[in-house]
Amino acid sequence: MLSRVANSLYWMSRYLERAENIARLVDVNLQLLLDFRNLDDTVLTAHWLPIVQSSGDEETFRRLHGRTTGQTVTEFMVFQPANPNSIVSSVDQARENARMVRDQITVELWEEINRLYLFLHSPRARELWRGSPSDFFHTVRNGSLLLQGLTDATVVRNEGWSFIQAGRYLERADKTSRILDVRHASLPAHGAPASANQAEALGWSAVLRSCSAWDAYKALHGAEIQPELVAEFLLLSDEFPRSVRFCVDRLDEALRSISGTAAGRFCNDAEKLAGRLLAELRFSTAEDIFEVGLHDYIDVAQSKLNAIGDALFQAYIFQSFQQLEDHELRQQEEQQQQSR
Repeated sequence: MLSRVANSLYWMSRYLERAENIARLVDVNLQLLLDFRNLDDTVLTAHWLPIVQSSGDEETFRRLHGRTTGQTVTEFMVFQPANPNSIVSSVDQARENARMVRDQITVELWEEINRLYLFLHSPRARELWRGSPSDFFHTVRNGSLLLQGLTDATVVRNEGWSFIQAGRYLERADKTSRILDVRHASLPAHGAPASANQAEALGWSAVLRSCSAWDAYKALHGAEIQPELVAEFLLLSDEFPRSVRFCVDRLDEALRSISGTAAGRFCNDAEKLAGRLLAELRFSTAEDIFEVGLHDYIDVAQSKLNAIGDALFQAYIFQSFQQLEDHELRQQEEQQQQSR
């Protein structure tokens, strides 16, 4: 497979997953406003600024918006074309990557990507956003889930499929951790958290609902919300398909499928780092997480996920691009010599 094709399939998948998870992240923050009794500018800034910081786009946000309010942050995260990680920008970039590998994806997948793209750029999207943000995010999430279903049902299981899976699960693991990190301010810096009061329980249940994890959590732990159990479920569950551990497990499988490397071995840094992170998650407990501190634990996990993404690029994309450029330069030199 050409490196540019692998790169486009990988980023198409990542950007679609990113759009869905940004919708989940902003949606949970809107729901968490229900926890607050006295809202002023200071409280609202402290509530919304971490969303921008978690995406790494604070500098861009400051350049475009003078104040940190619910309106400016949601506009920045949802519709702002100048924000490369907004929902609109993510879907735009996913569509562009899909267009570049149109012959590698199915008609059904291409049509649905276009449908979501056209919806987000239509007046109807703004009307739905103003009338019911929850319904707007529901539409974005459903569009993303439909695209995942079409991918699973129609795409051939070849190398391209494995790159799509790697992009999906790497992005999902990162964003699940960021959604969970929204609640870290309500926890002690280190040590096990105390039992949640009613308002805090609403906030933690909002996190679960944003990850579509509420029903699965209740089936395992009942309706009582305990922050320690929520964090353990979203980080360490080996059965819930949006938990960080589950995603890293599938990412590890996708990387080994690309190279043909057997389990327990590695042939590049991406596989080594993914296998190491998976082992850490398999042998971690909730006590280990809160001993370090939820926020610090998530920061470290996100750094390791970023390192896996960088290593994947170095292993399969960057070197091939360099070789291609060198080959083109040699061809140009030969042509110039022949013309002299």
